[in-house]
Amino acid sequence: MSKIIGLTGGIGSGKTTLATYMKSLGIPVFIADEEAKKLMQSAEVLRKIQAVFGEVVFKNGQLNRQELASIVFAKPEKLNQLNGIIHPVVKKQFKIWLDQHQSAPFVVYEAAILFESGSYQNCDAIITITAPLEDRIARVMQRDNSSREQVLNRINAQWTDAQRAAKSNFVIENIEPKIAKLQFEEILKILKIQQNQG
Repeated sequence: MSKIIGLTGGIGSGKTTLATYMKSLGIPVFIADEEAKKLMQSAEVLRKIQAVFGEVVFKNGQLNRQELASIVFAKPEKLNQLNGIIHPVVKKQFKIWLDQHQSAPFVVYEAAILFESGSYQNCDAIITITAPLEDRIARVMQRDNSSREQVLNRINAQWTDAQRAAKSNFVIENIEPKIAKLQFEEILKILKIQQNQG
């Protein structure tokens, strides 16, 4: 049975970079946000989104992600409604994926809202990645072509670093990516020792 390592952190903290590095070490990585994006194309999910949010989030029959994001990141109750549609299908998908990677000693479940979604309950160990706020804002503005205000709305819709760190087994400070990778290697050594003892 694979041990599940939860990897989380706020938007722009460098989760994807670290997840890519984990993959390079041969550790299977499930990126919840990527899976959610794929699953949001399914007829079943689109039907549910339309029922809750109406035609306003559709443009020429296609889901208008930017419009949906501007609604859910401005109103917490709308974000909860969207998460209520997406999380169950992502959870189902992860179960299928996990069955396909049973031979791996460790797998990584990477999610920005690991705690908010309740997914942390399935993890054997949790790593939170943090980064200075201004670095995060700059990264996301550049990556998503977003305004500072849009990025701050998304940051404020998530748990704080302190909240995540309090519930995590390990915290990686991502100020210098090279050092963050070394910190992960140290964590991996600890997890391997614990697994051998277990």
